[in-house]
Amino acid sequence: MIKLSNVEKSYDDAVVLKNCSMAMERGEFAFITGPSGAGKSTLLKLLYCSEQVDNGHISVDEWILSKLKKRTVPYFRRNIGVVFQDFKLLFNKTVFENVALSLRIHRMDPREIMERVKLILKEVKLLHKSDVFPQYLSGGEQQRVVIARAMVSQPMLLLADEPTGNLDTDNARTIMRLFREINTKGTTVLIATHNEDLYYGSGRRVFFLNNNHIEKEIVG
Repeated sequence: MIKLSNVEKSYDDAVVLKNCSMAMERGEFAFITGPSGAGKSTLLKLLYCSEQVDNGHISVDEWILSKLKKRTVPYFRRNIGVVFQDFKLLFNKTVFENVALSLRIHRMDPREIMERVKLILKEVKLLHKSDVFPQYLSGGEQQRVVIARAMVSQPMLLLADEPTGNLDTDNARTIMRLFREINTKGTTVLIATHNEDLYYGSGRRVFFLNNNHIEKEIVG
């Protein structure tokens, strides 16, 4: 599903990733952790094609990312759901509109958009807030909107960057429960986090990113 082989990435003279390799199977749920600045967010950006590798090889399913032409990237991204650390919600649009946006961009039939958005909002327990603007939601509710937006296109892969970083313990548990439910439906999930509580005792693989590469791997 995901394979990184000897990946290198630098910004100017700052090396972020060097000889970085890892692999995940389809349908797996895993974590990547490491100190601040270790390159966790950069690795996710490479997987999402918002950044390009300097050297090495990355593949996601049948897609070889280093060979993707710029015009092909939007089609690839239709298969990927991303949960951003800073939410990136549009505050001039309602919860429903935020979740529906990518489907409208892809010119999906309005009736299917309605059905899909209502279903995913029901799953994250926010159907009753469909017409509310994000600024009137709690942090936990906003994060659930972000997850709904990431999942409404039924992606094969979900990437989450510090998804519980700004949440209290109860909301963090709710978010992690949603990720587990998403995974049981077949979506591959990779979460970047520095929070040990998320992965210890999870029974999931944990990749430790440090000194520009994956130093070790354990089962949490």
